[in-house]
Amino acid sequence: MDTGRLPLFCFFVALIVVFLLTRINVRLIRAKIGWFGDVNVGEMHIHHVVFGVVLTLLGGVSGLIVSGVSDGWYAVTAAVFGAGAALILDEFALILHLHDVYWEEEGRASVDAVFVAVAVTGLLLLGLRPLGWEDYDSEPRGTWLTVGLIVTNLVLAVITLLKGKIWTGLAGLFVPILLVPGAIRLARPGSPWAHWFFAPDSRRPQPRKMARAEGREERWRRPVIRGKIAFQEFLSGRHDLPSTRRRSRR
Repeated sequence: MDTGRLPLFCFFVALIVVFLLTRINVRLIRAKIGWFGDVNVGEMHIHHVVFGVVLTLLGGVSGLIVSGVSDGWYAVTAAVFGAGAALILDEFALILHLHDVYWEEEGRASVDAVFVAVAVTGLLLLGLRPLGWEDYDSEPRGTWLTVGLIVTNLVLAVITLLKGKIWTGLAGLFVPILLVPGAIRLARPGSPWAHWFFAPDSRRPQPRKMARAEGREERWRRPVIRGKIAFQEFLSGRHDLPSTRRRSRR
């Protein structure tokens, strides 16, 4: 509370708790256990992203109203906003693909989105600031130096993300030194950078670099991905099993 991060903490806790409760609920629905079932209005299925949109609007607008008036209520509205964000991000893949892929391979994007949101919020709670941002110095020289560092870090972060190194890029926003090797080292084979600069269909294909990238991906990245998927499935259920209904996520 002394750091002024109570609203952010309430958002963080609500995001995690509601995501876990949502995943427990949909897994029970999928297993056809007890009274758990889909929410339907007539023949129309209501996805929980709809409730998420309502909660984020309610929490966000209410937060604007009580901000600076009541710290306690501001923390409550932050928790409501976090709950809505969890429901939206849990169906991020549906929004991305514009069709129901909840239990398909593409549905793992939703879990990735939640992991990213939790990680970034956790770093902010620890007091870290993105891109090395700190309070501007009162002197113009200090201000321009700060702006230059922020712009440099931002450019390195964009290059790192374009090279397909998502977690390095996100962590580097808060620990900028990580962006240097991320931006310099070889891109992942499926990344936009690889597609633009050394894929077979690029303007100047570089098969040796692509072969090195693919070899590095198979040797180092694949085991990490398998471990990540195992952890995701422990929390959220299998995403490669056929659904009980062709067009249903549960």
